[in-house]
Amino acid sequence: MARFCFLLYALHRLFLAPFGAAYTTLSEESLRAIPGPGDDFDIKAGKLLSPILQPRVPGTPGSIAVQNHFVNFFKTELPEWNVELQNSTSKTPVSGDKEIPFVNLVINRDPPWTTPGFSSRLTLVAHYDSKLTPAGFIGATDSAAPCAMIMHAARSIDAALTAKWEKMQADGMDLEFEDQQGIQIIFLDGEEAFKVWTSEDSLYGAKSLAAEMEATAYAAQSTFHNALSTISLFVLLDLLGAENPTVPSYFKTTHWAYRKMADIEKRLRSLSLFESAPREASKRADAPFLPDFDKIGDRWLGGAIQDDHLPFMDRGVDVLHLIPSPFPRVWHTIEDDGAHLHMPTVKDWSRVLTGFVAEWMELEGFLDASRRPSNHDRERSYARAEHASGKSEL
Repeated sequence: MARFCFLLYALHRLFLAPFGAAYTTLSEESLRAIPGPGDDFDIKAGKLLSPILQPRVPGTPGSIAVQNHFVNFFKTELPEWNVELQNSTSKTPVSGDKEIPFVNLVINRDPPWTTPGFSSRLTLVAHYDSKLTPAGFIGATDSAAPCAMIMHAARSIDAALTAKWEKMQADGMDLEFEDQQGIQIIFLDGEEAFKVWTSEDSLYGAKSLAAEMEATAYAAQSTFHNALSTISLFVLLDLLGAENPTVPSYFKTTHWAYRKMADIEKRLRSLSLFESAPREASKRADAPFLPDFDKIGDRWLGGAIQDDHLPFMDRGVDVLHLIPSPFPRVWHTIEDDGAHLHMPTVKDWSRVLTGFVAEWMELEGFLDASRRPSNHDRERSYARAEHASGKSEL
């Protein structure tokens, strides 16, 4: 009987999976309810962004400080999310025989009725390390700002996730055959080369994590056979935060997801919710962040840019790569710092990402602004955490 029930469940997942792209479109009311980050993206004192705007070369105090920032954020503001650290070491071209530590953070939240191996996960990814050179390099677009965007998106949809899942349970739905979609965040270490970018001197954290997730097997009756296969879409953010970005659609296999995000952008612009666009319709330039909505043909650039998605894509994971082409003018220069971020663009990206996540997670009707904590509440939460744990070190 158990085998028969599992067969029914597996067939249910098999036949419904292709229709995942048909999720409910967010209403205008829900789009308007998407919060902006406000002062939390202030480059000097913002609770989300400013702690990341420091040199964070793997294995250095700056790297550890940023790891602590991520852990404390989820511990204090999003306690329902599970936080794990994945550790590895490697020699580099500049370290001689010394092993450099790399620490990836894997953070997820699944429906409360699921068990490991039965829930797929929309996965939001950015690297948090910075380059060794030039000395003092910050990497604001590369990728401090993308990390803050992901943190903001997680916080913005958390209460809505809770409300949706509680309603599903209260309504007595057959949860075994219903929503099995969770969300995952990965902050990767060691993306940058220490000397010159090669297949060996780069992507240290991504290569280690992809291999470990592939080797993490689930029970035979699970829907997914290993941790890697739970990734429904790998959304990689990189080099975001400069003015007037152009992000192409890189992969034909995920162009449908690109179109969904581009539609979110288009609708936010039409509602005058974009800070980087003039309010007056007559002054608005037709320069979307995501211009390839109507792309056709076979001119896809997915293999042209090497980034953290490669070890995952090589193992069959679907990737939506959000990286501009051309790269920002400040790329890999000392000017890639907080002062050179275009803050209206940073905030607009955070809204687009949040809208995409909310739509993917079927949160229409649950984005209630009254559930979100105020800035004052967040400051009190951080203050309590710092008082309780001192420097809150890992």
